[in-house]
Amino acid sequence: AWGPRQLYMGHFSLADPETGEFYAFERFSRGSMGLAGAQSPPFRIWLDDWNMESESIEDLFPLRLMAEEDGIGIDLHLGRAKPMVLQGNDGWDPKGEGEGNASYYYSYTRIETEGTVSLRGDRIEVSGQSWKDHEWSTSALGPKESGWDWFALQLSDGREIMVYQLRRKDGSVSPFTSGTLVLEDGSKRALEADQFEITVRDTWLSPVSGAEYPSGWRLEIPSEDISLSVTPVQPNQELNVSVRYWEGAVDIGGSASGEAITGVGYVELTGYDTPPTDAQ
Repeated sequence: AWGPRQLYMGHFSLADPETGEFYAFERFSRGSMGLAGAQSPPFRIWLDDWNMESESIEDLFPLRLMAEEDGIGIDLHLGRAKPMVLQGNDGWDPKGEGEGNASYYYSYTRIETEGTVSLRGDRIEVSGQSWKDHEWSTSALGPKESGWDWFALQLSDGREIMVYQLRRKDGSVSPFTSGTLVLEDGSKRALEADQFEITVRDTWLSPVSGAEYPSGWRLEIPSEDISLSVTPVQPNQELNVSVRYWEGAVDIGGSASGEAITGVGYVELTGYDTPPTDAQ
């Protein structure tokens, strides 16, 4: 009964911009004896007492999300505010050349959220908006790619942007880079690699890993007359876990069609702890 057919891994992190502290935790467990698992319906994914589960049998939402480690915790209720977005080509999102270098990928880009955050003995009431991505595949990046810069941005005009830039080992940007602009009514517009530009404005050197990460960007989408400044809420949001990467909250400012715009979002950066080399 203890023999696992599945191994589950979970990451949980929390940034505290007031103090600059960043907390990151990792768990592994076997998918046997009820220690970890996934099921539907009703939808539930759990890893010990880290848990995401539907509060309805008929639908994914509303959801409850719970995790706690070393006095750091969340207990959140999530309600869908906009419909699901199928990324890529109706949910099929190529990531590179060759068979299998792709993923299935969908997003809920705006989710009404309320609940509590636990922080070293303090229990804080919170409310806001979240973003849920679900991406799965049978392979990682192709042999020419070294990592990615991925952006999930919620704008004050009711739109959302998902873009990712795949970096090649020779320092160039992969043509499989792409994105999506989600309109206020939930419809979407695809963004090809040549329709947006990401420019690094600053960098941050991790005192723990020695990796140097981008730490501030300019995102331009000329066809939509969008120009955004994307800035981390704090430089240190590096997860020093079994696969080291930077993933954290960002603030947004800029303009769209000549009007001032703000926003919040999330950025994920991978592959920066390994120096790029020429592709074989």
